[in-house]
Amino acid sequence: MSITPAESRVMEALWELGPSTAEQVIAHLAERSGWSPTTVKTLLARLRDKGTVAVERDGRRYIYTARKDRDAWVDDEAGGLLQRLFGGRLPPLLAHFSRSGALSDKDIAEIRALLDAIEAERPAKSTRRSKRS
Repeated sequence: MSITPAESRVMEALWELGPSTAEQVIAHLAERSGWSPTTVKTLLARLRDKGTVAVERDGRRYIYTARKDRDAWVDDEAGGLLQRLFGGRLPPLLAHFSRSGALSDKDIAEIRALLDAIEAERPAKSTRRSKRS
């Protein structure tokens, strides 16, 4: 299930803090968001209802824990975006960012270096595959 940008800020707080009370999340977000405690508690409740956050009673308070680590969430979100907008293919995504002017020279250099590293690994992978055949 997808989460909103506001909910993702609460998730970021939980990933940074680890299992936390609502008050800890509120304090963590106070300086960054300016949200009221009620807003943060509403967002925590929405995340609980979506099954994204686990809630455990600890005496008179509740402890909130992210059910999925950040890397898994990013994988899901990125994969979903890529599938929805570009049929699961990366080249049209890069072409879109290139046409829109969103890629800086630094971005292009990083992408080029990443592609070079991927290509450098390919012969080792194909060699291993051919030895198994």
